[in-house]
Amino acid sequence: MNQIKEKSICTVTIRDVWQARKRISQLVRKTPLIQSSILSEKVGRPIFLKLETVHEMGAFKVRGAANKILSLSKEEQARGVTTFSTGNHGMAVAYVAKKLGIDAVICISHRVPQVKVDALKRLGARLEIYGESQDDAGERCFQLQKEKGLTVIPPFDDPFVIAGQGTIGLELFEDLPTIQEVIVPLSGGGLLAGVGLAVKSADPNIKVTGVSMNHSAVMYESLQAGKPVKMEEKDTLADSLLGGIGLNNQYTFKMVQQYMDRIDLISEEEIASSMAFMMDYHRIIIEGAAATGIASVLREGAKEGSGDVAIIMSGNNVDLSVLADIIKKYVH
Repeated sequence: MNQIKEKSICTVTIRDVWQARKRISQLVRKTPLIQSSILSEKVGRPIFLKLETVHEMGAFKVRGAANKILSLSKEEQARGVTTFSTGNHGMAVAYVAKKLGIDAVICISHRVPQVKVDALKRLGARLEIYGESQDDAGERCFQLQKEKGLTVIPPFDDPFVIAGQGTIGLELFEDLPTIQEVIVPLSGGGLLAGVGLAVKSADPNIKVTGVSMNHSAVMYESLQAGKPVKMEEKDTLADSLLGGIGLNNQYTFKMVQQYMDRIDLISEEEIASSMAFMMDYHRIIIEGAAATGIASVLREGAKEGSGDVAIIMSGNNVDLSVLADIIKKYVH
């Protein structure tokens, strides 16, 4: 357990989040918030689940992608867009682009699971598979920007993307105005930056906890170093949390420093058992990234505090063969 907090000045505001909400309303619907009776009983305080899993493409990323793409000029949209991703952001960009009739090229590494590759193909995007990391895919993405004039839709370090993810925080307040803590999967930081901005703009005392996997937790290591660092990606069930934060990170690193109160690193065993827990007790499929929040609560019991807690169930894009192995091992 590590306490990491440092004040900084950011250039994304709560006004941007409200504008994002209005902008994306044509494509993004509000997601449910449900109470988990079993988790609430185990922890001794009310635990709620924000089901970003119900989006058509299965993850919260559609919010930021929609806000960024809809903010582009007609000329930029006509030229097409490109992005780099560990899967979910690429799917979000492909989904939004298809809805709006915009050409999209999605750059991914060879590490992206086949289930996400297949989903990207179904969405009709052109794929460029390049390198062994998100950073490698990012290099190809920026090459396409120079060669073809495509607009890059960043996966996290962009004001419009951050503001789009922040709309989750607005919805949390609508459904749970008594919220005292929000637990947020943490990778590049776009989700935590946006949600942290939204909830702490309403009440600075609301606790924001980031959760990530033990392997290749680049934001965690960057915070420890006091600057963005680069790491080799390693295999993890929480593959959506892989990827660098960019050595020239402009927004999310500082915003995570500002808004995150605590970070919790989760083992692969805990991720797997938490995925099984959600299937067993809630009949809800979640990917490894979303399971980190469940694991944090099961491990710590949300003991440091009182009142209502919301865990963001960030996505459900996981290979069925992985689920089958987890069920066989953990569900009896």
